[in-house]
Amino acid sequence: MQIERPTLCYITATNSSCPVEQSEKALEGGACMIQLRNKTAPGSALYDWAVDIQKLCRVYDAIFIVNDRVDIALTANADGVHLGQRDLPVAPARKLLGKNKILGMSISSLAEAEEAVRAGCNYVGLGHIYPTSSKQKTGKPLGTSCITEVSRHISIPVIAIGGITASNAGEVIRAGATGIAVISAVAEAPDPRKATSELIQNMQSCLQ
Repeated sequence: MQIERPTLCYITATNSSCPVEQSEKALEGGACMIQLRNKTAPGSALYDWAVDIQKLCRVYDAIFIVNDRVDIALTANADGVHLGQRDLPVAPARKLLGKNKILGMSISSLAEAEEAVRAGCNYVGLGHIYPTSSKQKTGKPLGTSCITEVSRHISIPVIAIGGITASNAGEVIRAGATGIAVISAVAEAPDPRKATSELIQNMQSCLQ
């Protein structure tokens, strides 16, 4: 599967008791990529969620990525894994996953993006672009100028993350991002399906 422009990746919210239901609503709204992320859940729960989300993604022809856990991704037959800077290095992760799985890496600078390319990643998650409360962040927001810089210098897709909403999704795509990754913009919306659809429409309008 290819990550095409514009992509909306929904990342499951850690405080949700049912990431499968979250994911289904996002898929119904048009999300073409789901990332299962939960740093505190036991492996048994992650596996069960992953199996169910993988089935949903097959129905909707969407990409399914597991955050951090290569073992869960393999056993649930996910499409790939997303790694942070402090997670398992790309080389051993690739060895375990094989050449056909998708590998993504969180980055916050051009130098980290270029290293991700050299290591063999298929895409990078760049952030945080705007202020966000979904994850604990210590540095300042990067802004859209960083999207432009990174996207001009690397050949793999750039997925922007951090504080992205329907009101600013368009400027993120105009800055050069292949797509966006969101948590609260969908998870905390009164109507997650509608929120997903609006995000996608705003992204697509920039490409017309």
